[in-house]
Amino acid sequence: MNKLSSIKKVVWLSLVAFIIILATFFHYPVQIIDALTLEALPDFDIHISIWRTLFEPFIGIPLYFNRSIYPIEEIQFALIWALIFFVIFSVVKILKIENKQKRKKLTIARVVVLPVIGGLLFAIFVILVFLSRFFPANTIVNNAEDTILVTTHSHSVFSHDGLISQENLWKWHKENNFDAFFITDHANHKKTFEFVEKQRKSAFAVEPLVVTGEEYSASNHLSLLGLKNKFVTKGMSDETVVKAVHANGGAVIVNHWFDDENKSLEYYRDLGVDGFEIENTALEKKYNRKLYHKIKDFCEKNNLIMNGGLDFHGYGNVCSIWNGMEIPEWNKLDPIEKEEAILSIIRSRDQSKLKILLYDDRSYYTPDHLFWSPIITLINYFRTLQIFQILSWVIWMFFFLIAGNKISEHQKSSNLFSFDKIIPVLGLMSALFILVLGAIYYLKAEVLVGTENDIFMEYSTILFTVGTIFIVYSGITTFLRFKKGSNEIDQQ
Repeated sequence: MNKLSSIKKVVWLSLVAFIIILATFFHYPVQIIDALTLEALPDFDIHISIWRTLFEPFIGIPLYFNRSIYPIEEIQFALIWALIFFVIFSVVKILKIENKQKRKKLTIARVVVLPVIGGLLFAIFVILVFLSRFFPANTIVNNAEDTILVTTHSHSVFSHDGLISQENLWKWHKENNFDAFFITDHANHKKTFEFVEKQRKSAFAVEPLVVTGEEYSASNHLSLLGLKNKFVTKGMSDETVVKAVHANGGAVIVNHWFDDENKSLEYYRDLGVDGFEIENTALEKKYNRKLYHKIKDFCEKNNLIMNGGLDFHGYGNVCSIWNGMEIPEWNKLDPIEKEEAILSIIRSRDQSKLKILLYDDRSYYTPDHLFWSPIITLINYFRTLQIFQILSWVIWMFFFLIAGNKISEHQKSSNLFSFDKIIPVLGLMSALFILVLGAIYYLKAEVLVGTENDIFMEYSTILFTVGTIFIVYSGITTFLRFKKGSNEIDQQ
């Protein structure tokens, strides 16, 4: 530590102090709240993975951005900000060079590497959006004696827009401590029947329980829950579908009505639906609060139940919503009794037996001025840290400072790890990752030929196109950097 420059010491200590002050004096507690009352629920806690704590600087920030209220937009803006900081850093570095020839060389080098930076950021975006389910995210801890955790809205590869197999969908719900979940593939419940039948025959564990549903798309998307018989919904009217589901003991929930508002709330009430999603975390963690209150007030006045829609497709947000249903002696019930207990709460529209549990780690904000939100989000992330997460940050910062100092002391190591050599190599690795993921999606698309799923082929085409361009450019850049060398410029 005594070999570090005074500037590095000041910067390091300032960052440590900044993190500690935010986490200690401006702490924002991560907790589970009731989405209808916004009150903290003491019977539910948060489990932080040891792997996340050990690698907090690398995992914590991506997960926090992934759980943003408007994640897609905010992740994109965060990456734009990263690009802006790179440009500013490069300009400052260039202006510090007095030799005109060296200044020109560094300018060219940074302009050439700019598309590689763009490709790197694209790869990061792909990881955060499409591979977030592999991250060691925080999970819910259920300490409530008679409450089970359920989701009524999820999709597998047998939806046109699902990126996860039925088996992995079951594993994902198990990892997130659900006791039961409905698979509501678009216009398809035949495959879910087959999967449910496997579970009933003990082909895999009964917890979490899988229940058959379907997302029916007509005037609006409706979750048809607890289907007992196979029937074709295509071409059927809203009224016919709702009556058919109810006649077989099922329930109907209106999904994300707030997206399109194709028909009035009164229209669905008169159809006989059982309730509405009051939250849906597929694209946004929280939607427009005026619409929220409109639906909430309407449901309360018309005795309609409200629930939370996870709407998981195998990508997007990590889990941040659960339905807590009050079902005593759950573990003593057989699968059929468990399914009926869940459906009876929805059909009876007894809101006192259904709480919508929402992962809360930041205050609500509107989508206005989202360009600036990454800075605020980063500050809010540090506010949520606990003691061991802070220690992880301090240790990793200390490690990189020492490692950087050691490298700078040795000319050979300094040359090898120069910025203008590392970035093209990282770009090459990112391009390979994008191509491999594109190949995986292509192979899965081939397996699903004949189904409604078209998202694998769509994303495979995008990834192959971007990956091919990126690997060619990064390959050429990497070759030129190692052939000609750039460390003498970068060190100016």
